[in-house]
Amino acid sequence: MTDMTPRRRAVLGLVIRSYIETPQPIGSKAFVAGYGLDVSPATIRNEMAALEEMGYLTHPHTSAGRVPTEHGYRFFVEHLLGETELPLSEKRMIRHQFHQARLELEEWARLAAAVLAHTTRKAALATPPRPSENEFRHLELLSLRDCMALLVLVLQGGSVKERMLSLEEALDQEALSRLSNELNDQFSGRASHEISAQLPWLSPLTQQIGEILVQIMATVDYPTSDPIYREGLAHILTEPEFAEGKQMRRMVQVLEGPSLADVILAAAQPLEVGGVQVLIGGEGRWEELTEVSLVLSRYGLKGSATGVLGVVGPIRMPYDRTIGAVRYVSQLMTALVSDWYNPGGEGSPLLGDT
Repeated sequence: MTDMTPRRRAVLGLVIRSYIETPQPIGSKAFVAGYGLDVSPATIRNEMAALEEMGYLTHPHTSAGRVPTEHGYRFFVEHLLGETELPLSEKRMIRHQFHQARLELEEWARLAAAVLAHTTRKAALATPPRPSENEFRHLELLSLRDCMALLVLVLQGGSVKERMLSLEEALDQEALSRLSNELNDQFSGRASHEISAQLPWLSPLTQQIGEILVQIMATVDYPTSDPIYREGLAHILTEPEFAEGKQMRRMVQVLEGPSLADVILAAAQPLEVGGVQVLIGGEGRWEELTEVSLVLSRYGLKGSATGVLGVVGPIRMPYDRTIGAVRYVSQLMTALVSDWYNPGGEGSPLLGDT
């Protein structure tokens, strides 16, 4: 069996980096001249031929130079990638955007997709953090008129829900505020099934409101569909791989189609929080991803709430920069979720003032 010698590793790494940048097949003469190597083109040609025999390189046609295969890209990502950290200046810029936009968890996910798309110049996606079961955080009852009141419910997962209430008797704002405080003390940190279990021992009015809370929380705990925020479609359609009409239409179908969320969530399921996974060409499991690579990460708090974010691009992707961006934004999102679920904590240095 042909060995992967240090020189072949170096040649493979340079061929892949060159192809990611250009993207043009590279021949032995251009390779030696471009990198100023102290070896002959014949030596490099032999090494390229060995790498092709091993399945790491191929050539489009007889007279062309070599280009990487999916097998070559996988070896590159796993063994040759090297440094994947973003420059400090870019980290500061990204952190500043999150610091300036202290929004709700849903909007943070949308911002994460936008930041990743801008940073990588590829398509990006993010799902909001989802707890295994939402918990009650805060309730406000606001007097409207006569027996009508507005219920404003804030859940631990970041959702804010409103519901009109028709009360059996008119209550002024002072009475509603006292009732709000009572309910906040009673239900704080409780899941919907825990609130439901308490209802038989409550007063008729608090039972009425408690039943509405359970209904609202159930719709959040078991949504009919989870959003997936997508940004950067225009970036990926400028790549030469998708310049022709057929490839362009296929890529739009992949990025905008409903199956992408299922693929991403399935691929990210085994990921621990903070972990990064690279999927190249669908990994033989997802036919719709045969022409793209995904760099995915799970963020959030294990056991509380987690989400998934990532970047979609051609297989010819600058993996070092993309992995660095995905990892850093995942860290920021984890810090935001941690601050949300532990508001009394010390916070994260990632989200300090810039």
